[in-house]
Amino acid sequence: MVSNSSGFDESDSCNGSPVKPGKLFMQEAIGAEYGQGFETFRLDGPLMVDVDYLNDRLQEGFLKRIRYAMKPDEAYGLIFSWDNVMTNTRALKLNAWKQLASEEGKEIPPEANAQKLMLHASADHVLHEILCWETVESEVDRLKSRLSQIYYDNLAKLRKPMEGLAEWLDAVSTANIPCAVVSSLDRRNMVDVLERIGLKKYFQAIISEEDGMESISHRFLSAAMKLDRKPLKCVVFEDDPRGITAAHNCTMMAVALIGSHPAYELVQADLAVGSFNELSVINLRRLFANKGSTFMDRQKQIIEKTPPRRKLTVDTI
Repeated sequence: MVSNSSGFDESDSCNGSPVKPGKLFMQEAIGAEYGQGFETFRLDGPLMVDVDYLNDRLQEGFLKRIRYAMKPDEAYGLIFSWDNVMTNTRALKLNAWKQLASEEGKEIPPEANAQKLMLHASADHVLHEILCWETVESEVDRLKSRLSQIYYDNLAKLRKPMEGLAEWLDAVSTANIPCAVVSSLDRRNMVDVLERIGLKKYFQAIISEEDGMESISHRFLSAAMKLDRKPLKCVVFEDDPRGITAAHNCTMMAVALIGSHPAYELVQADLAVGSFNELSVINLRRLFANKGSTFMDRQKQIIEKTPPRRKLTVDTI
């Protein structure tokens, strides 16, 4: 965990293992329901890591508490999802499906609702239930592999991030707030695309396919570990209602980016914005102004007793 804390190990970026055919086009579980976590291996055996464990073990020490009291912004950790938050992957995925259909002599349904389902459902569901392509299982594996290859070919042409993202990352970098990016891409391709769009320098950690996380929440918890910030002090930037639910399951704050989903589908987010241009560092402080999950907890009421009145006597006068 220490050796991978930066997320940018050179050997990983050059010799990353290939992505599985259906990894990019599958619907991950939300995860992090009560008592659920993941295992990390130590010298003395496996260790079960969950939300409560991280909130307890990543408490700030004495010197950090003093530093964060003087510079409160540094206590936060920012976690960015890759899809439709860092860059517009909706167009990449839809174009991959259209190119695959063209190669196979098939057609994509023109209905907007069907195309929206294609962006968020797993590849198996799209092939069988939405496109209704008559294919045997061996052909399904070939199609999914080809679909991933087309996606990576299109990804190699990507040159710009989401509007306002570079300026926002520059602002949080000035405030010394650590950032992580979460993706199902393999590490080599993830580092390459971050370098091409000029954002690699802003990220202290990266969660990729090699980390082997089983759910969205597990990715967020792994990012909190790598940033050395307890989940209660992390903010997740998401565009999907499932990702927002996963962030809240991890006791993290969630900022929703309106775009791939309309605003009314993102009402559970702590803050919803149309673009990163609407954000400033002060927004982070306001997110935590209600003291997080303990805001509505019962507190002990201290009743101050009025001191007894002093009786005046002739001697005191």
